[in-house]
Amino acid sequence: MVLNDTDHALIAATCDGLPLVARPYAALAQQLGMGERELIERFGELQAAGLVKRMGVVVRHRALGYSANAMVVWDVPDPDVERIGRLLSAEPCVTLCYQRPRRLPRWPYNLFCMIHGRERYAVQRCLDQIIESHALQSVAHEVLFSTRAFKQCGARYGNMRKLREYAGAVHG
Repeated sequence: MVLNDTDHALIAATCDGLPLVARPYAALAQQLGMGERELIERFGELQAAGLVKRMGVVVRHRALGYSANAMVVWDVPDPDVERIGRLLSAEPCVTLCYQRPRRLPRWPYNLFCMIHGRERYAVQRCLDQIIESHALQSVAHEVLFSTRAFKQCGARYGNMRKLREYAGAVHG
């Protein structure tokens, strides 16, 4: 895939996030002098080529008053990970749920979910309800409350020359 000037402008314009408007792709397209449909299609092409991995939302929870944030790590039997992961991710108070490999012997956990709350007791109450409603009492887990916040940002692509070289190597 050969990147043109519009692609470079598109990637650079999205590094700091999309505009916070009802139709962010339309606003971005207007800024770049292209149509909304054309922009969306080009994003799809960049993603298909592996140059854009994904689009996501970065929520600054603490700024919204959610300061009791906990990562709950679970040691789920491997055959049950997908089923339990789906159950957890369907819970309204769970904002993120994903599987990662265990790092034995010190880290037996393979399923992670994030629960955000304004107060620790609310997070714990939510977790207790999840455990009860899905009969997870026998699944080992730890609750890791955040103690500090780091700067959150989207992807940074840095050197566009390297991005061009990567595109040429992968698709050349």
